[in-house]
Amino acid sequence: MATERKIPMRQCLGCREMKPKKDLLRVVRSPEGTVTIDGRGKASGRGAYVCPDPACLNKAIRSKALERSLGVPVPQELLQELLSEGEKLP
Repeated sequence: MATERKIPMRQCLGCREMKPKKDLLRVVRSPEGTVTIDGRGKASGRGAYVCPDPACLNKAIRSKALERSLGVPVPQELLQELLSEGEKLP
């Protein structure tokens, strides 16, 4: 009998909905304090998740949810990169 694997769920900072971890973009603050986009989802540090939907990304940016979740200011260049990354995904 095959066992079903549990799907890890994370809450999006924009729409506040629980979604599968693999469907979200992860932004991580490393122990050194640098903020980057984690494409693999395995980088060490404090992570924050957001939907790749541009409307959801904009909502998370406007409400400063990313900054609050990570505890540091997010550079403007990273926010632009995050928006372009979200537009690439279906």
